[in-house]
Amino acid sequence: MTEHAGGSTETLLAAEIAEEQAHVDKVYVRLSELTRTAQGVAADGRSLHQSDRLSFVREEDGTSLFERDAFSYQAAKRLATLESEHEGLVFGRLDRRDGEARYIGRMGVRDDQYEPLVVDWRARAAEPFYRATPANPMDVVRRRVLRCRGEVVIGVEDDLLDGENADDQLVVIGEGALLAALSRSRGPRMRDIVATIQGEQDEAIRAPYQGVTLITGGPGTGKTVVALHRAAYLLYSHRRRFENGGVLVVGPSSVFMNYIERVLPSLGEDSVTLRSIGRVADDVVPLGPERLDGATAATVKGGLRMVKVLRRLTRDRSVVAPSQDLRVVIRGEAIRIPAERLERIRTEVLQRHKINEGRDAALERVIGSLRSRWESVADEVAIEQPDAEPMTDELFTDLVTSSAAWRMFAQSWWPVLESAQVLTQLQNRDVVARVTDGLLSAHEQQALAASYQQPGWSVADAALLDELVAMIGIASAEDEEPEGSLFLEDGAGVQELVSTADRLTRVIEADPDAEPHQTYAHVLVDEAQDITPMQWRMLRRRGSRASWTIVGDPAQSSWPDVAEYDLALQDLIGNAPHRHFRMSTNYRSPAEVYDLAGAVIAKAFGSADVPQAVRSTGVEPELRVATDVVAGAVAAVSDLANQLDGSIGVVTAPSALAEVSAAVGDLDRIAVVTAQQSKGLEYDGVVVVDPDRIVAESPGGTRLLYVALTRPTQHLITIDPHDRAAWRPTPTANGA
Repeated sequence: MTEHAGGSTETLLAAEIAEEQAHVDKVYVRLSELTRTAQGVAADGRSLHQSDRLSFVREEDGTSLFERDAFSYQAAKRLATLESEHEGLVFGRLDRRDGEARYIGRMGVRDDQYEPLVVDWRARAAEPFYRATPANPMDVVRRRVLRCRGEVVIGVEDDLLDGENADDQLVVIGEGALLAALSRSRGPRMRDIVATIQGEQDEAIRAPYQGVTLITGGPGTGKTVVALHRAAYLLYSHRRRFENGGVLVVGPSSVFMNYIERVLPSLGEDSVTLRSIGRVADDVVPLGPERLDGATAATVKGGLRMVKVLRRLTRDRSVVAPSQDLRVVIRGEAIRIPAERLERIRTEVLQRHKINEGRDAALERVIGSLRSRWESVADEVAIEQPDAEPMTDELFTDLVTSSAAWRMFAQSWWPVLESAQVLTQLQNRDVVARVTDGLLSAHEQQALAASYQQPGWSVADAALLDELVAMIGIASAEDEEPEGSLFLEDGAGVQELVSTADRLTRVIEADPDAEPHQTYAHVLVDEAQDITPMQWRMLRRRGSRASWTIVGDPAQSSWPDVAEYDLALQDLIGNAPHRHFRMSTNYRSPAEVYDLAGAVIAKAFGSADVPQAVRSTGVEPELRVATDVVAGAVAAVSDLANQLDGSIGVVTAPSALAEVSAAVGDLDRIAVVTAQQSKGLEYDGVVVVDPDRIVAESPGGTRLLYVALTRPTQHLITIDPHDRAAWRPTPTANGA
């Protein structure tokens, strides 16, 4: 059982949550009082001056009308603020060196004595919550993030910013607890290490926002925490720029995004968007896939060859009918355009337009060609039909477009395309063979087609769907919403309040030429080593004018081509200003665990950036053998549950996930995940099931196993079906 300041972790955490809940309850009681007051003020404002609009307003009533508008507007504004900020109101606390505890939230709340219960995050007094670092604590000893669900505190996470001035009984929860323990150590070496950690982290957090900031380092070096604190720091230091432009934070999975929500609290504005890589394209293709492809399909879908594949697909006969002669009858005369001319029109239009956006232009060109051919027979038709209405351009267009032949032609020759509809065609092996000819091997073609025969979309498909949207464009809306009536229907007896603010409100129309995707002023990408070339293209569309913070470790990459990752970064940086910070100290993994993991990655990836592990538990990893690895995993989980009070992670290959999950069962503190899903996460104890199978099913091979081996903070157990496992660094490794 872990001890901290005189009690178990669970007991201390429960006590700390109870203390914070008491304060949050007090805040919401006060909020209810303020809401009732605002409601009363709003009612008073409405009663100041009323009119049934059946009489003229006298000039002397003008002042009272203006006062009513202003009074009611301010009351309504206050009431709307109170109601909108009801969720997640309190999210932070600062414990200062002078003993004051200062709570930070989405809005300021004072008690009936005008003493602050919550400080608005935008106020100067809240500045240390975002800007304080261990190197410059700004008189703050401990910074705490409160995780709330509604009005209930469900967790806390602490940063120890000033260990020198911390009381020995100060409770520090979460990752900050390790720094607290190191700071309290009496040995000079530990203090030197803490200073090193704090210094390198502080420098990265406070780096200029312009251009690209790279933060690299091995597992357990705090890259993610540094990056998220950097995001908060930038939002506070350059508030106007990043509030207006927005910040996008991207992680590898929804599991990871749920995990980091505790580190980056709500900032009181809609300025931070958290998205897993599979949901980045939700602004144009709101599908949110979570399924992961097999190794071959994932590699194919992530590579730049897919740009050519998709371009071919948008013009394949499975999507767009090949050109045939167009024949339209006008006043009894057949007008024909040969297929060769139609293909030239298509090619010329696509040189200047995206497919959907060029449809109108292409059809206009075809009608123009028909008109030109009509001119050659117009005199003969006029002689045969002397009483016919004169053929104007408008009449000619109406005659053409109203014909069934034209409607059938337009739909098949230039259909309106949807990205999902287009990509679905790849489930047909014949289509795949045509559009990937010369680009993919037969094995890759088979894996690609098979992936689309499974239900639902995969994470890799999100980037392909987004690429298709960028490639084909957005179809223009043909039908508009009918405008609503300006007046109330059946509104007799309804009293209305129209304020000056209502009358001054401008209606802003959407820009028809705007890009379909949202763009941001700053993009933070965590676990960037896993971003495929196609996903980088997706991200760059959302950060075309953004500054970037990129966090990663090539040694943990699931993308097989590390050189391609480096090239993607170089293309992103270009000539922009950039800076690189390396986190060199692993303060999460015990040295006993990291010695094993480091040997594994060094064997397969000699240039890996292996940090220094600074803590030891005295417990060596257990390398167990069990013929039935699932049963062995269940036994290992039981052993860890008896030894540890904290969380337990079971890491397995994707193909074994369902079986292992069913065998382990559903327990709150036990999580069964794939190695890919475990990225960025940590557990007190970890069971890695059949490491060789994890390597075989991952595009990144041993690099993804390295991720799995570095998840525990205390104890690691591996389960192999035999003692000749290929992943083990040496035949003399400790084992059972």
